[in-house]
Amino acid sequence: MKFISTVLLITAGMMILVSCGNKESDVAEEKVVVKAIDPVNMDDNVVPGNNFYEYANGGWIKAHPLPEEYSRYGAFNELQDANYEALRTIFEAAASEKDAAKGSMTQKIGDFYASGMDTNAINEAGYKPIIPYLKEIDEATNHTELWAIIGKFHRMQIAPLFYIYAGQDEKNSENVIAQFYQGGIGLPDRDYYLSDEASMKAIRDGYKQFIVKLFTLIGNDEAGSNEVADKIIAFETELAKSQMDRVERRDPHKTYNKFDFTGLSKLTPAFDWNVFFDGVNLNAREEFNVAMVDFMKAASDIYKKSDIETLKNYLKFNLLNTAAPYLNDDFVNTNFDFYGKVLSGQKKIRPRWKRVLSNTSGELGELVGQLFVKEYFPPRAKGRMLELVGNLRYALGKHIGELDWMVEDTKKKALEKLNKMSVKIGYPDKWRSYDDLEIGRNSYFDNVIAASVFNFDYSMAKAGKKVDKAEWHMTPQTVNAYYNPTLNEIVFPAAILQPPFFNMDADDAVNYGAIGAVIGHEMTHGFDDQGREYDVNGNLANWWTEEDAKNFNKKTQVLVKQFSEFNPIDTLHLNGEFTLGENIADLGGVTVSLTALEKALENSDNKEIDGLTPIQRYFLSFAQVWRNNIADEELRRRIQTDVHSPGKYRVNGTLPNIDAFYTAFNIKEGDKMYRPKEERAKIW
Repeated sequence: MKFISTVLLITAGMMILVSCGNKESDVAEEKVVVKAIDPVNMDDNVVPGNNFYEYANGGWIKAHPLPEEYSRYGAFNELQDANYEALRTIFEAAASEKDAAKGSMTQKIGDFYASGMDTNAINEAGYKPIIPYLKEIDEATNHTELWAIIGKFHRMQIAPLFYIYAGQDEKNSENVIAQFYQGGIGLPDRDYYLSDEASMKAIRDGYKQFIVKLFTLIGNDEAGSNEVADKIIAFETELAKSQMDRVERRDPHKTYNKFDFTGLSKLTPAFDWNVFFDGVNLNAREEFNVAMVDFMKAASDIYKKSDIETLKNYLKFNLLNTAAPYLNDDFVNTNFDFYGKVLSGQKKIRPRWKRVLSNTSGELGELVGQLFVKEYFPPRAKGRMLELVGNLRYALGKHIGELDWMVEDTKKKALEKLNKMSVKIGYPDKWRSYDDLEIGRNSYFDNVIAASVFNFDYSMAKAGKKVDKAEWHMTPQTVNAYYNPTLNEIVFPAAILQPPFFNMDADDAVNYGAIGAVIGHEMTHGFDDQGREYDVNGNLANWWTEEDAKNFNKKTQVLVKQFSEFNPIDTLHLNGEFTLGENIADLGGVTVSLTALEKALENSDNKEIDGLTPIQRYFLSFAQVWRNNIADEELRRRIQTDVHSPGKYRVNGTLPNIDAFYTAFNIKEGDKMYRPKEERAKIW
């Protein structure tokens, strides 16, 4: 739950490796380089100054209607699918080795994947794997016995009422402590329960039918299941009423509230924490951070006043909801019908191999990462990335040094933070051990639970200890990147450092517009409205003067206003406060990477390629990163829950604030994207 800023991007560049000849051929494998900026993906009928996103991506959007198995499909998904195919080769090879040494990497990956692909065994088992847990709930006679089950469930990563995890103490970032965060609801956000909008009411109706169906699948009659569903939704609605809204949650000061054991017990008198901590196997019980104090107090009150049968059914639903994707086809399809179709607009469930692969990769993270890196990570990419990071660090430092709204002392501290920002590229220096995790071929659900408990124990064991600064919070096979404020680090997993995202054979303009803007984006997160609250050592501390903070907030409000005016669908506007951090990072990333490119071009002939100047290719590369088609349902969901603005607005909302964009495409007053200079956002 800790604030870690991420970016999901894909560049326009693409390189495909094509094998020439068969095994007997002496012909070597050769590269076929596809154009990094392919005019086919553009739409020349659109005026760049009216809708640059459509100008850059219109051809691709028309040629790639939304596939039925996706609720959103874009350049990111193209790269993800390529990585899935790579991982599939690894997994199927491991699964075919039925005699692999017990406890080996191959055995664990192969057996996990094979158990998930054994649909005959899974369908034959039905819901038998969860019967012992249902029985345990049924046999509980009071709140105390149910509370012990709740602790056990959390260790299985089934999370009734709230979340618990181990994370850095944000005001003492050398230490890790147990942390509590609001939760306990099956819909994505509190507003799904509280809003009177017709679309939200329709989702709640679908949610009720989803709950009813799950309970009928375990033998309950439909009338009784309807009554159970009403009570579960009423229970979750009470939890939702006490939750922080999505804007408040972004304030790191509001979500930092330290308690000792006595204070936590007084705050939540209905909860016997020793019983719970025994269940989750937590030894460090001296100090905690409660992110949402009012919510935790309310959760205690709601739990205490709820009757035993409601609580039992609520726990059964938590179990059913978590287990459904790993049980038989009836449960899988019921889960998809709501979370896929109703909530996200997905027409068709993903192929089973993709679902099992995704889960195997997630549960066995760095075990899979070792094989992925060995087979697919090009070592030369790491050197090129280090060079780009150095150039972007120089460019951002130059921007900070030239600020006219920040005093010299604060600039000095900002530059110190930038210069000490650590960089992780590719994969960890030391791999995590999975020796104590036992995986077999007999039960997919049992493997999921074993891995969930193993990973939860691994996390919670950190509480009460010093932070491991070498640890990664994404696996190498993850197509993403992130900034972690409490470690002051930027991280780029191996999966993102390959074509089409990072193209070693593309010109500088394309790479600076794509991966360069990503690097700048992550660096800027250290100085966005949240990241700026953390000092050089990752502690939540005020290192700004009052005047600096006032100037910064004034400048960021320009972005808030701009993005809040965007109306992507129906009457639903973007929330400029909620998306502010990512919008600042997008603006900073594009601005800083452009400065780095301009420096790189000083020793270049600046030649045009396909009639496009380097600066034009730079902006096109950035825009093509965000190309996608998206279902209306998914667009609504993301506006409500995602701190990132939709792709179209990350382009059309960001670029009008950059002067060089106007020059590159001759954008003038009267064009729809034109903003007068005095209305353009200028921050970093």
